[in-house]
Amino acid sequence: MTEDTMTEDTMTETALPSPGATERTTVRRIPEKAVNDRSTGYAILDAGFVAHVSVVDDTGQPYVVPVGYARDGDRVLFHGSTGSRLFRGLAEGQPMCLTVTLLDGMVLARSTFESSMNYRGVMVLGSAMVLEGDDKDTALEVITEHLLPGRWSEARHPNKKELAATLVLALDLTELSVKLSEGPPEDEEQDDIARPIWAGVVPLVETFGAPVSAPDLVEQYPVPEYVLSWRRPDPGR
Repeated sequence: MTEDTMTEDTMTETALPSPGATERTTVRRIPEKAVNDRSTGYAILDAGFVAHVSVVDDTGQPYVVPVGYARDGDRVLFHGSTGSRLFRGLAEGQPMCLTVTLLDGMVLARSTFESSMNYRGVMVLGSAMVLEGDDKDTALEVITEHLLPGRWSEARHPNKKELAATLVLALDLTELSVKLSEGPPEDEEQDDIARPIWAGVVPLVETFGAPVSAPDLVEQYPVPEYVLSWRRPDPGR
């Protein structure tokens, strides 16, 4: 699901604490960019495809791993290999951090110091739990339908061997922070005068390109309508 298809009745009604309400998730650097409503955080998660999961192994070495994911109500679902040492640690309940960032534009100020980016970001802290049986199957469908809407009903589902090789994890969205940066550059007054150059925002927009058929197709199957309908969210939200 993307932001432009999301309606109010798809947003989860929750009694969980507001983003940034805990000591660990309070935004201290530029706190005016913090957002304290869950609907904004959930919309960011629904618009993204890739999350970065950080974890520390048993030697104390930190790692950051990119994962495909999907939001399912008040939790995030993602999966990895049962052969992965890092994912086995997550499955055992090791503390973790998950982040999603959407880059909306480059902000060109009159000074390099004030130049920046417009973005939307979510950070989640907690420990993941392993999903098994029907919960695991359902989670894989949710992830697939978030990343590839319409594909689950047409493609082959995982077989027993593939399921055995896959860890499916759920991370509750209990403790999260949301940060948003938008708008034009904020120049210092002296730069407005001393630097008579263009300043502004260059929007950054992700789009789906034209589908390219697999070279081993034995027939000229048409591209599915559900694929042709895929759209990236408008960065203007």
